[in-house]
Order: sequence, then C-alpha cells, then structure tokens
Amino acid sequence: MPGGLVALLDDISVIARAAAASVDDVGIAAGRAGAKAAGVVIDDAAVTPNYVTGFTPDRELPIIAKITKGSLKNKLLILLPVALLLSEFLPWAITPLLMLGGAYLSYEGAEKIIEKLGGAKHGETLEDDVEDPVAFEQSRVSGAVRTDLILSAEIMAITLASVAAESLLARAAVLAIVGIGITVVVYGAVGLIVKMDDIGLHLAKRSSASAQRIGRGLVHAMPHVLTALSAIGTVAMLWVGGGIVLHGLLELGVPGPEHLVETVRHSVEAVSGVFSGVFGWLTYAALSAAFGLALGAIIATLLHWVHNLRGTHKHAD
Repeated sequence: MPGGLVALLDDISVIARAAAASVDDVGIAAGRAGAKAAGVVIDDAAVTPNYVTGFTPDRELPIIAKITKGSLKNKLLILLPVALLLSEFLPWAITPLLMLGGAYLSYEGAEKIIEKLGGAKHGETLEDDVEDPVAFEQSRVSGAVRTDLILSAEIMAITLASVAAESLLARAAVLAIVGIGITVVVYGAVGLIVKMDDIGLHLAKRSSASAQRIGRGLVHAMPHVLTALSAIGTVAMLWVGGGIVLHGLLELGVPGPEHLVETVRHSVEAVSGVFSGVFGWLTYAALSAAFGLALGAIIATLLHWVHNLRGTHKHAD
C-alpha cells in the first residue's frame, strides 16, 4: 500500500509538472501573439475615444464600460469559437471574412471624412440636436462595438496565425488570454484618456503651485488631444481596413496592389538611412490608408446611390 501511494504521488507529480509546462507554453505563446497584434491594438485605442467624446463627464465611463463589455463578448463569445471552428474546418474562409471586415472599416473611415468635408451624414452626430439622448448613446455604443468586432477579428486572426501549430485547447487558451488582456489594456487606456481633463481639474484645485500648473496644462491640452485622436482614429480605420484588404488580395492570388505598396515602401526605406524602419512603416500605413479611402469612398457612393434610389421608389409609390 505505501508503495502504491508513493507511485500514485509520483504520477501526480509528473502530471503537475506537465501541466505547469503547458501553462508556461501557453503564457509564452500568448505574449508572442499579443506582441504581433500590437499594431492593431494601437489602432483600437485611437479609434474608440471618437465614440465617447462629446458626452457629459458622468456618461463617459459608463459608455466605456458598455463598449468594454461588448468587446469581451465579441472576442470570447463570437470570435474565439468562430476562429477555432474556421481554423479546424474552413481555414480558407478566414481571409474573405477578414476582407469584408476591412471593407467595412474603410467605409466607416471614408464616411467620416465625407461628413467632415460637408457631405451627407449617416445617422445622428454630436453636431446635431440630439432628440433622444438614451437612443443616441446606444447608437454610439453599438457603432463602437461593431468597429471593435472588426479590429478584434484582426487581432484574433493574428493571434491564431502565430499559434497555428498548437493544439486546439492551447489555441483556445491563447486566444482567450490575448483577447481579455488586450481588452483590459485598450479600454483602460481609453478610460484614462477621456477622464484626463477631470484629473486636470482636480489637480488645478490643489494647493501646490506645480500641481495647479500641471492641472491647467492637462485641461488646456485635452481638447486638442481628443481632436487629434479623433483624426487618428479615422485614419486608423482606413489604414487597418485598407491593409486587411490588400493582404487579403495577396492571399487570394491578386498580389499586384500589395506588391506595389511594398515596392514603394522598400524604395523609401532604401533612402531613409537610420530612419528606414519608421519611414517604411509610415509609407505602408499611408498607402494602405489611401487604398482604404478609395475603397471606402466607392462603397459609400454605392450605398448612398442605393439609399437614394429606394427613397425615390418609395416617393413614387
């Protein structure tokens, strides 16, 4: 009996060490995948404040909380199981689905630019007199969650690609860890950004002269920061959306557009010296954004045409 107990304990010890090694492997894989998705994370953090700015301070954090909840649902309840199922049974469908998401981001970014240039608006904006604040807030949250779904799909696709050789269970664990971790980081940063002016007001009321200066500086700077983030968010939609579609075309056997962008990128890097990496990335982002803007403008024009056509038919009836 003692010998059997010792053998059992030894088996348990072996299993425990194997489990610990598996946990370590999953942690390392999650860290590696999260690093590869960092570019999309930055885009996500830049885009989201655009949906929150303009509301009263008491509604900012509740709105971010709603978007965060929607983002977690996107990643864990929709994208994680879909990604695993597609990777197992329909791996060829991942690229076309991502391209649809990229086209949607391009459309959203193009629509925002069209609106800024005086074009037709789609839905209520913060410049309008909002008749139903609750419905308007829900509309903004829904828009943010839809955009998050596309960006999250790209994050999960990058993550999945980096752990494609792992077991199904390991892939699921890495996707969950990366999804939760990125959501906390992104929306924690967004919450800090949109409440920075309130922090500034608090510091401005302190007795310390240095705290007052910092507080007044934050209060003065934040409107400009939020305006800049709004612009960055729009551009981010375009370069991420355009980049997804360009890469998707390459995967589907249409390499011309992606190769053209890469050729220009390498030419810029060749003459940029020590700054080749920075200027190369900026070149790729700018060309991807230009492609996304052109694609989004085409989609927006077609959708407006269909909408006007339907309106004409209804009026005729």
